[in-house]
Amino acid sequence: MGSENPLGGDNQQETGSAYLAPDWIVGFVDGEGCFSVSIHRNDLATPTNGWQIQPTFQVSQHVDHVEVLHGLQSFFDCGRVRMKGKGSSVAVYVVHSTIALEEHILPFFESRDLQVKRGDFVAFARIVRAVRQRSHHRRDVFEEVVRLAYGMNQRGKQRKRPIEEILGSSETARQAPVD
Repeated sequence: MGSENPLGGDNQQETGSAYLAPDWIVGFVDGEGCFSVSIHRNDLATPTNGWQIQPTFQVSQHVDHVEVLHGLQSFFDCGRVRMKGKGSSVAVYVVHSTIALEEHILPFFESRDLQVKRGDFVAFARIVRAVRQRSHHRRDVFEEVVRLAYGMNQRGKQRKRPIEEILGSSETARQAPVD
């Protein structure tokens, strides 16, 4: 029986290293991808009062379909594929480099319509550019970036630290809403 898939494959996840269509990638990332920003202590990050901001783009998939992640790596021409953890059956395609994010990932998703992750992506793009331009070293931009990061991915429900710990005890941090 014939398929209605645009490229004729019964399951695009099983395309291996075959060409991945841009629209398929957008849909796949909308379901299996994540635009995230970690904020962690780093004493060398003196311009940001000891806080390091690390934007990351990642897509996870069961190891049985790791070829899809390699296809993404090839398509974007950056990042790496690795196992999620020791003994895990999940592989992940990860891009940490802010240069690669700005040059490869952002332009692709800015020219296409994410549905589920659109809001997170818009915040992510602003954060990546602030980090690349080092404008996040200014207190006002740093606060904006932290607030954007805490507003992403279910409004920061998985965050270990309260936003006030990162922003400090400044009047702005106490009065401004998180979102």
